[in-house]
Formats: sequence, C-alpha cells, structure tokens
Amino acid sequence: MRNSLSSLSSTAVRHRRPLRFTAAAVLAVAAVVTPIAVQSANAATPSSHSSSADGIAAQLSFKSLASAKLTADQVNGKADLTQLKAAISALENNYSSDPAVLTKLSNTADAAVVLAKATVAGYDAGAQIAQAAAEKAAAEAAAKAAAEAAAKAAAEAQAKAAADAAASSSSSTSYSSTASVSVSPGSAQAIAKSMAASSYGWGDDQFSCLVSLWNRESGWSTTAGNASGAYGIPQALPGSKMASAGPNWQTDASTQIAWGLGYINGSYGSPCAAWGHSQSTGWY
Repeated sequence: MRNSLSSLSSTAVRHRRPLRFTAAAVLAVAAVVTPIAVQSANAATPSSHSSSADGIAAQLSFKSLASAKLTADQVNGKADLTQLKAAISALENNYSSDPAVLTKLSNTADAAVVLAKATVAGYDAGAQIAQAAAEKAAAEAAAKAAAEAAAKAAAEAQAKAAADAAASSSSSTSYSSTASVSVSPGSAQAIAKSMAASSYGWGDDQFSCLVSLWNRESGWSTTAGNASGAYGIPQALPGSKMASAGPNWQTDASTQIAWGLGYINGSYGSPCAAWGHSQSTGWY
C-alpha cells in the first residue's frame, strides 16, 4: 500500500513539471512581445502627426495661392505686381515641398496680398482727391466764365441803352423838364431781378430784400425825388451820381438800377445787408 502511494506521488510530480515550464514560457513570450507592440504604437504616432501637418500646410498654401491670384486680378493696373507674381510662382512651383517651406511661402504670399491692397487703397484715395480738385476747378472756371459773360451782356445792354437815350433825349437837364418814361414798378423789379442774378449772383432771398429796400425808398419810381436831392429808384444822393451808369439816368430804369446795384454791392455787399442798415437807421 505504501509503495503504491509513493508511486502515485512520483507520477503526479512528473506530470506537474511540464505545466510549470509552459507558464514560464508564456511569461517570457509576453515580456518580449509587449515592448515590441508598444514600440510599434509609438512609432506610428510621429507618422500620423507628420501627415496631419502636411495636410494643413498644403491647405494653407492652396488658400494663399487662390487669394494671391484673385488679388492680382483685382489690383492689376493700380499696383506693382512684382512681389505678388513672385509669390504666386513660388507657391505653384513648390506645392509638393515640406510643411515648413510651404508655410513660409504662404506667409510671403499673404504679405504680398496685404501690400498690394494697401497700395491700391492709396491709389484710389489719390484718384478721388484728384477728381475732386478737377471738379472744383471746372466749377470755378464755369462760374468765372458765366460772370464774365453776364458782365459783358450787361455792359453791351447799358451801352445800347445809353446810345438810344442820347439819340432821343431832350436838351433840358433839369428834373422839372425831364420827360417821364412810364415804367411800372413790376417792370422795374423784373429788370432788377435779372441784373442782380446775372451781374452779382444774388438769388431770390437777396432780391426780396432789394424789393423791400426800394419800395421804402422810392416805390420803384424812376422819377421819385425828395427835398435833399435824392432821385430815382435807388434814391441816389445827389441823383447826378447815376450819370456814371449812363447819360439817361434821369428816366431810364435800367441805368438807375445798374447804378443802384453797384452802389449796394460796393457799400454793403448785398441787398439784405443794405436793407438791414436801412431798417436800423432809416437810410442806406
């Protein structure tokens, strides 16, 4: 019986030894395989990062290239395209370069775009200033030409009126013997409005002041006079002062008005200024 038990124990021991060797072998294999797997995983990470960087750099370079080409079309003729064209050429010829090179080329192209747009902004601003100056000069020239034409027309009309009056005037120069030319206040005002606009550029506001002023002074009568010697529509004092505007100053509304407008312009600058003075002092 004892011999049988000893034999069974020996048999069990012989069967357990292979199991121990097998476990040890598994651990050994695991120790070798695990570092290799970790190394493989770690080795795969830089490659993934490199691929991502390549993609981003490529996208940025394509975007910069498109922007540079669009800007070149927009600013053509307004800015120097040397730097912009060089940047476009560099991107087109180096689209397969490494990320660092592509990033540098993209930045160069973006800077060239900014410079070109800034140059065009300055060009446009200068063009606007030049256009405004040209328009102002043209307006001033037109105004000057209009004033000269009006002055010439007034002078010609005055000369004609003077010639006509000289041919038909009587030999008397006194107020009492002067024939009265019938001119209504409305007609006289129409003459004055035309002269005020053509010779001095005065509009309706100034003409309204003129109407009020000469309504008060003479009622727009060519023969109005007072004891002080004032005479005519503008009440020149003395009336003979109006001879500087024409020999028919005693009867001709145009001659009296021409003299009166010149007096107002020289003394007050405008009818409204003369009217204001008359309101405050009773005379002008």
